[in-house]
Amino acid sequence: MTEDNNDQVTNSSRSKSFPISVFFLLVMMFPFLNLGYNPPTIPILGFHGIVDAKRVNTKSKFRQSSQLDMDYTKQEMEKLLEYFIKHDYWFLTTQDLYDYFLTKSKEIPYAYRNKQTIMLTFDDGYKTVYTNLLPILSKLENKYGKKIKVVLFISPGTLANDDGIPATHLRCQELRDGWKKGFFDIQSHGDKHKNLTEISEQQIVSELLLARIKLRKCLDDLDPEQKVASHLAYPYGAANKTVAKYVAKYYLSGYLYNDKLLNYTCLKDNYKIPRLMVNSTKSSQELIAMIQDFPTDTQESFKKGICK
Repeated sequence: MTEDNNDQVTNSSRSKSFPISVFFLLVMMFPFLNLGYNPPTIPILGFHGIVDAKRVNTKSKFRQSSQLDMDYTKQEMEKLLEYFIKHDYWFLTTQDLYDYFLTKSKEIPYAYRNKQTIMLTFDDGYKTVYTNLLPILSKLENKYGKKIKVVLFISPGTLANDDGIPATHLRCQELRDGWKKGFFDIQSHGDKHKNLTEISEQQIVSELLLARIKLRKCLDDLDPEQKVASHLAYPYGAANKTVAKYVAKYYLSGYLYNDKLLNYTCLKDNYKIPRLMVNSTKSSQELIAMIQDFPTDTQESFKKGICK
């Protein structure tokens, strides 16, 4: 065999072994690269009104003290949001959760891989979400250059209007304003906030359909993809098999209010998404400590009873 032939054999051998060696190297490195990992536990925090701590003792002539107890102060809210921004949390919308984690119908964008996730929800459509929360969202966006998305679960039959519904609740125009600014994800809470487990099946359908129709009408020209009112939070957190059956006909997912943590890897029903209850009894520091203590993998979730 000539020297040239020997060189050809050697080069051929090298060309075959090179891809194999690269393959094994990548296999060994893959666990450390962890390119697509997001923690399986997602805290979904459930708030209501946002009040000024300096005026919290002033009783509203429209709202009962039991309702005021469910509020959270804007001062503590700003501290909480600032923590999430500084630690680079991904603020999920309901459609984000559905597409990227529950159904996995979309691949998580590269920029969001490996990020901790949070969802902030606000029930009942109190006006203080507009007067006290929205300015904080704008302020933090200007300060850090990051937009915070929050989910509003709205009962359109309780929105403020000129027909006597008190101004303690949002108006359609205020929903539109928050949506246009890119802060609000607006979803359904039933039409008139009725306990769906205590009404007839015909009334359930009416509550579900009217809520969707009215909310989409309010934001019609701003929402060509009809993402508004695609998901629902059960009023009072109350649901049963009959309610879930009808909700599944008109909505993509359903949210409870049961003070439990979501681990999307072991969630068996997209109409039983758990949320954590938040009120004025928990400071921002206590909430942060609680979130930091949440399990970061599914095995630990089983140990703590989150997955069963």
